[in-house]
Amino acid sequence: MTISRKRKRAIEAIEDNNIDYSDIPETDAAFWAKADLIEPDRTQHVTLRVKKSVLDYFKADGKKGYQTRINAVLESYVRARTRKTRPRRRRSMKP
Repeated sequence: MTISRKRKRAIEAIEDNNIDYSDIPETDAAFWAKADLIEPDRTQHVTLRVKKSVLDYFKADGKKGYQTRINAVLESYVRARTRKTRPRRRRSMKP
């Protein structure tokens, strides 16, 4: 999810004592004891040759962010292919 720069500035201008935390549950030691650290999937610098028409398409929405859009399409492709190739688990019909 992205937000506009204007909205980001408005959020950053809110003083801490004016933030409503009432809908956020308290966390205790038990919560953190069960928590898993999940490392973000880092990007890696690569040189990739693509057709000019493909590059033009992704840049048409704005020169800024075209690489992120290309990465999102590639990531979606990988996820779809991964789901198709994973063996399905058989569920027992017994209660």
